Amino acid sequence: MAYIIGLTGGIASGKSTVSQMLHDAGFPIVDADIAARKVVEAGTEGAKQIRATFGAEVFQEDGELDRQKLGSIIFHDSEKREALNAIVHPLVRRWMLVERDRWIAAGHEIIVFDIPLLIESKLQEMVDTVVVVFVDEQTQLERLMRRNNLTKSEAQARITSQLPLSEKIKLADIVIDNSQSLAETEQQVSALIRTFSK
Repeated sequence: MAYIIGLTGGIASGKSTVSQMLHDAGFPIVDADIAARKVVEAGTEGAKQIRATFGAEVFQEDGELDRQKLGSIIFHDSEKREALNAIVHPLVRRWMLVERDRWIAAGHEIIVFDIPLLIESKLQEMVDTVVVVFVDEQTQLERLMRRNNLTKSEAQARITSQLPLSEKIKLADIVIDNSQSLAETEQQVSALIRTFSK
């Protein structure tokens, strides 16, 4: 059976950068964000369930999901957000496990599950090791403001909608500190790769 590394972090923590480094080193990446898009494409089971729950108005004319419209509904209504999660999360899990099995069949022994909300969604049982990409709060805030062109209060609101990184690292098996230079992050990722390539 393959060994599954669960990679997570927070918004603007640099998780995607670390994921790319692991990919470049030859590790297959199973990305929960890609899964979440795939399982609601036109004609899928996910799309049918969303249409039955939220109505045709959250779809575009071509049958694809109108993410903006759906987002505006669930952003302000926790019950509707939970209803959407109840549809999407099991489908995402199933998609990721199918991908995992595909990579195992191709001969890979170590697979990375890139899951932004790994800890919030309590998906630790899907992985063997939890790796958290960490940055301090000030760095996270500055990077998010710069990256998404947000005001300080807008960036702060997005950060506080997630579990704080300081809490996530308590549940991590391995922490990659991405607060400093890219070179220092690369060194930590190289050490991680050496650990799992033995």
